[in-house]
Amino acid sequence: MPGIESKSLDKPDETRPLVDDKGKVEVVELGGVTVGRAVFEPGWKWSEHVKPIAGTDSCEAPHLGYIISGRMKVVMDDGTEGEVGPGDAFTIAPGHDAWTVGDKPCVALDFSGFRDYAKPS
Repeated sequence: MPGIESKSLDKPDETRPLVDDKGKVEVVELGGVTVGRAVFEPGWKWSEHVKPIAGTDSCEAPHLGYIISGRMKVVMDDGTEGEVGPGDAFTIAPGHDAWTVGDKPCVALDFSGFRDYAKPS
């Protein structure tokens, strides 16, 4: 691994569109780590716009991230709920659904769960 490596998310290694154009995931690979930027449009919901791609009942990716703008509601399979918004750093365990809250896109960075997120198998 080089001493310094950088890539721009404005020129991602890969862009993955979500179902019904409700968003996209842009990823770069750095030193074996996947860093992603997601844009979840108003009306986006994991169970409607990613589940058909993932093929699982709920999101099974662990997330470590940061919300740049917009808001997201998360409901865990056990019923635990939370909401994240601009400036929030977050972790979300596997086994959840999530959706955009309000009429603005939710833009998030993810540092752990986007290697295979929204990637057709």
